[in-house]
Amino acid sequence: MIQQMAGRRAADNGQTRIGNRRKVSVPARLTWRDASGTLRFVSVVMREVSEVDAFVECQVPASIPLYRLVHFQVERPVRDGEIPAVLQEGKVLSAVYRVGPHKTSTGTPMGYALRLLVEPKSDFQSSSASAQLAVAN
Repeated sequence: MIQQMAGRRAADNGQTRIGNRRKVSVPARLTWRDASGTLRFVSVVMREVSEVDAFVECQVPASIPLYRLVHFQVERPVRDGEIPAVLQEGKVLSAVYRVGPHKTSTGTPMGYALRLLVEPKSDFQSSSASAQLAVAN
């Protein structure tokens, strides 16, 4: 039974990702409020990006808790075709869903995985929305 469960986990992990990740090296900024309500920000470098998530590395020690909501923004001069359109528009509300390994010298994480909280794009949604608009009089 234990071997069957381990096999299922391996199969689950082998599934394809939601979005295709691209390796990039783009400067960006994270902004959030800590537990006391103080506004914090840190400059980061985005290393991987897809339509729904991104991995960023911190340039200076920063401690952001898991599941914290942050505003993620790519620096203005590098907003071009190599990053998703949603990131070219400005700030994107995101959630920290994975904390990278910690640096031994500072004890702070080296990077964070962010889930971009954007509306999913699908042809089904747009066709059903237009059908609803046509019916409503």
